[in-house]
This record gives sequence, C-alpha cells and structure tokens, in this order.
Amino acid sequence: MLVYTVRRLLGAVPVLVLASILTFVLIDVSGDPLADLRLQQPPPDPSVIQLQEERLYLDRSMAERYWLWVTGIGGNGDIGLLQGEFGPSTQSTTYDIGANIAERLGVTLRLVGAAMVLAFGLAVLTGVVSAMRQYSKVDYTLTFIGFLALAMPTFWFAGIMQSAGVGFNELVGTQVFATIGDGTYQAQGQDLWGRITNAFAYMTLPTIVLMLTTFASWSRYQRTSMLEVLNSDYVRLARAKGLPERVVIRRHALRTALIPLTTVTAVGMAAIIDGTVLTERVFQWRGLGEFFIAAVDSNDSYALMAWLMLSGTTVIVANLIADLLYGVLDPRIRYE
Repeated sequence: MLVYTVRRLLGAVPVLVLASILTFVLIDVSGDPLADLRLQQPPPDPSVIQLQEERLYLDRSMAERYWLWVTGIGGNGDIGLLQGEFGPSTQSTTYDIGANIAERLGVTLRLVGAAMVLAFGLAVLTGVVSAMRQYSKVDYTLTFIGFLALAMPTFWFAGIMQSAGVGFNELVGTQVFATIGDGTYQAQGQDLWGRITNAFAYMTLPTIVLMLTTFASWSRYQRTSMLEVLNSDYVRLARAKGLPERVVIRRHALRTALIPLTTVTAVGMAAIIDGTVLTERVFQWRGLGEFFIAAVDSNDSYALMAWLMLSGTTVIVANLIADLLYGVLDPRIRYE
C-alpha cells in the first residue's frame, strides 16, 4: 500500500505540471489584466501603466512569467508557487492572494464537507433501495426525485431555498434559518451550544442545496451498480447458502457496488466546486466562491490561476483517495 501510494503521488506530479501549464496559458491569453486601467478616461500617464506592468511582470515573455509563477526565481518575492506565493494582485498592492485563500478555505470546506458526506450517504441509501425494489412505486418515486434534483440549476434552487427560509422564519416568528452570510463572525465568543445552533442556522439551507444537486447523479450510478452486483453469480451463491438477506447485501453486494460510486465521487469533485461557487454567491458566504467571483470581476489573473490550481489539486487528491479505497471496499484488489 505504501509503495503504491508513493507511486501514485509521484505520478500526480506530471499531471500537476501539465495542469499548471494549461492554467497559466489559458488565463494569460484570456485577457489583459490592465484593460480597465488602459481604458480609463482621461487616459492615465504611460508611466503609471508601465509601473503596473512591471509589478505584474507583464513586461516579460509568457515563458518567463510562467517560470516566475512556478519558481519565483527572478521575482520580487511576491510570486512563486514553490515558495508559497501566488503572485501580485490587480485588486490592490496590499491584497495578499495566499492569505485570502487561507482565510476563506475553512468556510468553503465546511460547506463542501457536509454536503459531500450527506450526498454520498443519501445516494447510497436511495440507490440500494431503488435497486432492491426495482420497478416498484418506491423505485419510480426515488427516480423522479433524483431526476428532478438533477434538472434544477444550482443558482435557481439556491434562490428557492433562500426564499423558503425567509418564509419559514416569518411563519414561526423567529430566525431558524439564516439566509445571508456564513456565520463565522457570529460564532465567535459563543459557548458550545451557541456554536452548534449558529452552525445549524447558517449551514442548513446551502448544505441542502449542494447536497441535493450533487446526490442526484450519484444515486443513479449507485442504483445501476447495485443492480449489476445483485445479478452476479457470487451474490446468487451467497443467497443459495442460506445467508440472511441483510448479510448478503452488506457484506457481498454493497461493498462491491460502492466502487463505481467512489470513482464518480472523486471525478465529480470539479462539479461540486462549481456548485459551491454558485451556492456561496446566493447565500453570500465569504468563501472561495466569493474569492473566485471577485477575481473574475477584477480580471485578477494570478488569483484566478491560484483558484484553478487549488481546484485541480483537490480533484487529483480526491482521485488518489478513491484509488486507495478500492482495496478497502473489495478485498480482491491488491496493490503490488
């Protein structure tokens, strides 16, 4: 296992290098970070533009800028991924991209972590129930709910849930669900029970949005995988031996059926991150989603590249974890 893990980590290095090249090139050719400054009326003094070009390293070639962005060698100490510096920002000379990512990362991880755990559990439950009761009313009902959730745009569903939360609060005469903000500052100085109620109020609605839009596709994969396993020879043999149905499902069918869902979950990390951006925007969470939108609005190329590299690294790590889980789910898989 250790050798396999090290080998997979080493194999991720060229993938990250390729991802960094594609990220840099695509962002670099997508637009001029100083376009707004150049179009100002009256036009700024050419020396101002020249100073900004030097600060953002736009006076150098693309290849040199990529080298600076990765290594920081030859820079001014504010750039270099290997040195923990993401580069200067167009938003402000005092705007620290790395510090802002670190500040917002915990906010986003709360939402993504809770939504993923709940979505995975709900997908497994509905997928198994649908497969065991194939073509029944329960199966058709769960299928309808899954396709309905799959068809709903994230931003639209988030708006509906936000309005529903406001309506519920007005109905009961008190704020049960917080519809704006992430509650980080409200939780400061509170006792344990206060932090729990604060987390429930602020996390419930956005977590439901991201969970339902995520679980919909996962449940369909789980249902299909479970149907294939239930019709396999070794499951029939287990039943023929007289094993209780719950033992057959839990020990023989479910573990094997979880392998495809594990793969889909790892690959689907990119979609979860995209959904998080929209969800945070609607509920006005100060997470990485707001960071990304602010970077787009200000054409902050280094901030965009930092966000994309973080997202790409997350997907790669998720796939590594999925590979390691295969051996846990199916003892027939061995890492040599």
